Amino acid sequence: MREQVELLVREGVQWLRLMVELTGAVIVAMGVGIAGWRFALALVRRMTADFTAIRLVLARYLALALEFQLGADILSTAVAPSWTQIGQLGAIAIIRTALNYFLSLEMRDERATSEAERHVATRAAAPGVVAGPER
Repeated sequence: MREQVELLVREGVQWLRLMVELTGAVIVAMGVGIAGWRFALALVRRMTADFTAIRLVLARYLALALEFQLGADILSTAVAPSWTQIGQLGAIAIIRTALNYFLSLEMRDERATSEAERHVATRAAAPGVVAGPER
């Protein structure tokens, strides 16, 4: 009876892991599709300044997908039968966490740069604004 319950739990966790991984893959596909569409529109309209915004859109989807993939890795460790597999899953989890961390840093930097550029453009376009120190 105990072995049957363990087998049922393992199979349930494996199905759940598969669904979480599939969700992550769908999120990546959506992000690539949306960013690709925006990229194509920017090329047609010759709006190369929008490339940073497009990168940020794709980065958000990739970061979310990495979280789902990491969740799937954690589920895998719950039923991993050997220390070797647990070690491999741990290494993958560390790599994905590092990727997500650096992607988040890049998104923060790109967002700050984009906001600074927008601020400069707004000040330059405002009539009657004299350049000088901020008050």
